Amino acid sequence: MRIFSFFRNKLIIPLLTCGAVACSTALTQQVTPSSRHSTEFRIAFMPDIHFHDIYAQFNDGSFQGLANSVSGKNATIRTLSAQLNSTRLFNENYFAFIAALDDVVKRGIKWVALPGDFSDDGQQVHMRGLAKILDHYHQQYGIEFFATPGNHDPVKPFEQPAGKVDYLGTNGQPQRIFSRGAEECVSYSGDWGLIETDSTLPTICSEEVKELGYQGIVDQLAPYGFYPKANYLYWESPYSDYTVETYDFDAALKQAKLTNREYTMCADPDPQSIKTLASHCVAIPDTSYLVEPINGLWLLAIDANVYLPKAEGFNTVQPTHPSNFTGSGNNGYNKMLSHKKHVINWISDVVRRAEQGGKKLIAFSHFPMTEFYDGQSAFIANYFGEDKFQLARTPQKQVSETLATLGLKIHVGGHMHINDTGLIRHAEGQFLFNIQAPSIAAYVPAYKILSVKNVSNIEVQTIVLNDVPRFNELFEHYRQEYQALKQQDLTQLWNKDILKSKTYKEFTQWHITELTRQRFLPKEWPQATRELLLSMTGQDLFILSQLPIQVQANVRTAAAIKSIISTIDWQQAEQRANTLCESAGFNLKDFAQWDGFALAVDFYRLRNAGQLAIEDIGLERLAQYHLLTKILAKQGTQATKNKKQNSMIAEQFGPIFYLLEQFQQGQPDDHFMLNMQDGTITELP
Repeated sequence: MRIFSFFRNKLIIPLLTCGAVACSTALTQQVTPSSRHSTEFRIAFMPDIHFHDIYAQFNDGSFQGLANSVSGKNATIRTLSAQLNSTRLFNENYFAFIAALDDVVKRGIKWVALPGDFSDDGQQVHMRGLAKILDHYHQQYGIEFFATPGNHDPVKPFEQPAGKVDYLGTNGQPQRIFSRGAEECVSYSGDWGLIETDSTLPTICSEEVKELGYQGIVDQLAPYGFYPKANYLYWESPYSDYTVETYDFDAALKQAKLTNREYTMCADPDPQSIKTLASHCVAIPDTSYLVEPINGLWLLAIDANVYLPKAEGFNTVQPTHPSNFTGSGNNGYNKMLSHKKHVINWISDVVRRAEQGGKKLIAFSHFPMTEFYDGQSAFIANYFGEDKFQLARTPQKQVSETLATLGLKIHVGGHMHINDTGLIRHAEGQFLFNIQAPSIAAYVPAYKILSVKNVSNIEVQTIVLNDVPRFNELFEHYRQEYQALKQQDLTQLWNKDILKSKTYKEFTQWHITELTRQRFLPKEWPQATRELLLSMTGQDLFILSQLPIQVQANVRTAAAIKSIISTIDWQQAEQRANTLCESAGFNLKDFAQWDGFALAVDFYRLRNAGQLAIEDIGLERLAQYHLLTKILAKQGTQATKNKKQNSMIAEQFGPIFYLLEQFQQGQPDDHFMLNMQDGTITELP
C-alpha cells in the first residue's frame, strides 16, 4: 500500500472522521465489499489491556488507597511517573477497557477475545477486579470472553512473591507494596505488615500483590475460554483424546483440568551431555484450547508462553520454584517451534479438521507470528542496534514461513502495542495474515473487530478510543504527586500539561511524548544523533543538509551550529534550502514549526500506530518529512555512486527519515478486507 500520493508536490490524503469512538482514517478510494454471507460472525480482539483495579479492595485491609472526590471511592493506583516511564498505562486503561466493552455492546458484538496481558502481572487483587468486570458484561449483555495468557499474566508458570515500588500513597509519595517472600517483605507477622525503610512511607507487606501462576489465573477466569462450557458447541485442548463426533461436555470438563494439560520442560545441567536428569525436568501447564461458540466458527486460542528452565542454579528440591524459570517475553514463536512442538502439531491438525468440517478458523495468541516493523527490523538493528526496539521479540522469517505451512491463514496477536498487518508467503503457496492489534493502554488506544463475511472474506476494522468517560477521574491525585516530585525529585518530573488533556486519546499522545523523552530517546538512540537532533528545528536541519560536506563534518554539536549560523557557508546553504523548498511548494520557515524532539515523537507515533498516526501528525508535516527524506536519500546515493564522502547529515539522519517513510508504506492496518483464498488485502474506506 502507498500512503503518499502527490499532486503538484503536495501530499493529499483523504480523512474520514467517525465520531467519539472512531475508525480513524481512510486513505484510499471506496471498495465495495463482496457479497455478504447470510450469517456474519463478528469478534472483537482486545490484547494488552494490562488491567489494574484502580478501586481494588485489599481483602486484608493493608492498603486503603486515596480518597477520590469524584467517585467517592478509594483509588489504589500507580504513580503517573511510573506510567510515563512504561510502555503501557496502569490506571486510565481501567476506564478505557470499560469504554471499549460499552462500544462492543452498542455494536451488538457477542464475542470478545483477550489475546494475553489481560492483567498487569497477574496480581491476585487485580485478577479479582478483572473477573468482576467480565462477569458483569457476560451476565448483563451476554458477551462471551475468550482469554489466552500473555507474558504479564503468569509472569512465571507458578505463583511467586512480587510487588511494586510505585503505588501512589499519601501526600503524593510513592508507596511500596510487596508480598511475603519478596526481598522487601522477607519477615513480618500476621496477615499483613509494615516495614520501616529509608522511604517516606513504610513498605506495606500483603499477599494481595503476589503474582499468580497458571492455576490461580485460570481459576479466576475459568468461564472465559479456559474450560468447556455447556453452551459451547465444542471445546478441546492439545491434550484431549476425543473428537467432534464423540464430544461430550462432562467428559471434556474432566479432561480440561489443568493437571491434565501439562508438558515437560527440562534444563540440562551439562550442555555437553546428551543425558537429561529427571531432577531438572518440570511439568508446565499449557492453556491452549479450541472452541466453537456458534456453528461454523472455530476460535483457536494458543498459549504461546514459553518459560525456559535455567540450567544454572536449578532448585532441584523445589522444581516449580519460580526462580527456576526465565520469563516468556522474548520467546514467542521462535521458541514455540523448538520447545512446544506438540502444540504446533496440534495447530496443524486443527487446521486440517477445520477445512474438512467447513469451519471458519481464526487463531489468536499474545505473540506475533510475523515481523511487525513493515519489513524494517534488519534496518533498525543496523542503525539503532540489535538490542533495541524490542527486536528480540521479532519472529524469524523461517519461523513465520513454517507457521504458514501449517495451513493457518489468519492470526491476531498483541504483545508489541503496535498497530500493524503482516503477511508472509511461503514458496509452496501458503500464506498467513498476522493482525497486530494495538493496546487500549497505550498510543494509539484501539481494538480490532474481525467480521467473517463469507468463505472468502474477512473484514478487519480498527476502533480508536478517542473519548473515554471518566478518564481524568484520577488527575487530582497526580497533581499532588507533581507537587511532591517538584520538591523532592526533579529527575522524575513530568510535563504537567498532560493534566490538561481533553480526551483519552490526547492523554495517550502525552503518554508517548513523555515516554519518548524519558525512555525511548535516552535508551534507544545513538547519543551523538540524539543530542544534535534535540538542538535543532526542522529549518536548521534543512539548512545543515545544504552545507558543503567538509563543513558538515565539523557541525556535530549545538554549539557548533550556533557558531556557524553567521558565516557565508550558512547563508549560501540557506539560499539553496529556500530554492528547494519553493520548488516543492513549501516555505522554509514552515520547517521551523517543528523541532528534533517533535520529529522523534512522530517517529514513535508512526512506529506504533501506522496509518492511525497520520491524522495526529498532520499532512503538512508529513509532506515536509517526505521532502527531507528525498533530499537526504539523494545525497547518500550520489555519495555512493561517485565514491565520495557522504554528507554527515545524510548519514546521521537519513536512516531516521527513511524509517519514517517506511512505517507508512506497509500493508493496510486500519480498515481492510482479507481474501482468504488468494491472500490479498483490499483497503476499505
